[in-house]
Amino acid sequence: MATSQKAALESIRYEKGKLEILDQLLLPSKTVYIPITNVEDGWRAINTMQIRGAPAIAILGMLSLSIELQSMDLSGFSTEQLFQWIVHKCDRLLTSRPTAVNLRNAREHLVNLISSFKGESVDELKNIVVQYAETLLKEDIVTNHLIGDHGADAILSITPGVQKVTVLTICNTGSLATAGYGTALGVVRSLHARGKLEMVYFLETRPYNQGSRLTAFELLHDEIPATLICDSMAAWLMKSRHVDAIVVGADNVALNGDLANKVGTYALAVLANYHNVPFFGAVPTTTINPAISNGSAIIIEERAPDELTVFQGIRTAPEGVHVWNPAFDITPHHLISGIITELGSFQPEKMGDALAIASGKQPL
Repeated sequence: MATSQKAALESIRYEKGKLEILDQLLLPSKTVYIPITNVEDGWRAINTMQIRGAPAIAILGMLSLSIELQSMDLSGFSTEQLFQWIVHKCDRLLTSRPTAVNLRNAREHLVNLISSFKGESVDELKNIVVQYAETLLKEDIVTNHLIGDHGADAILSITPGVQKVTVLTICNTGSLATAGYGTALGVVRSLHARGKLEMVYFLETRPYNQGSRLTAFELLHDEIPATLICDSMAAWLMKSRHVDAIVVGADNVALNGDLANKVGTYALAVLANYHNVPFFGAVPTTTINPAISNGSAIIIEERAPDELTVFQGIRTAPEGVHVWNPAFDITPHHLISGIITELGSFQPEKMGDALAIASGKQPL
């Protein structure tokens, strides 16, 4: 493949003083990078889904804060004033999309970090924020490769004797949803790299078509054996063709393992349970929400009706029709075989242990 095509799989391009994102609303027909110069640009890109995916949302949010700080004249700020400004901007970012928890976790980590700031220079405080955002970008790729490897291990361990496995996924959880490689698609990539992937089936993922527009784009780019199906075909796929495992991403995981992911994920889990297909979530530990004991407390974002009634500018439903458009649903933990993280695969109810290990503490 041409180098320019490979570069199109970078959802975020960053260097000191310059930040761009790939406008995913235009894929796959156009590859256009747009500049992000401040927090409002970042907020708008997240809210309109020019960028999406829980890890990418958090990274872009923090980088948009960083890039605005880098361009500011801070001579009129005290450290306390700058601290309050940073908190205000972080809180603004949180309103962009309420369900994805990675951004909220990033905000909490950053605020805790700068709350203990003892320096006297506003430049020192600015540099802490810039370094934190840059670290998120770098660490996400490493994290995703680990998720991919642990996920491949988990799936191959339950399919002994199978030469190559067939998996099913939903939405887009790859390079376009992260800093690179991906979560659930990272598992697919790792299986393919080992020569252990027979086929990945992926849903078109209505109403926003992240599967048919974005996942297809990635899988074709990487020359991974893949087949697109309509969302409504998943049950018949499991019935009529063999599926070894389902692996999905998530935007918010409760401590009991209930997970929020793109709407349609819950239906897949129910179908997987009926057809005895193992069902896995694949997430970084930053997607685990320490403040939520179960999925009933997860806020489900509801989006505009025209996402369902209009496709690429063409109306597909009559004017005036009533629309309900939740962006996510909740898959209960008892339908989940395991949740794969950068630390390994955990039983869903062990999310507290995963967080403890990630923080360097002993699990409960």
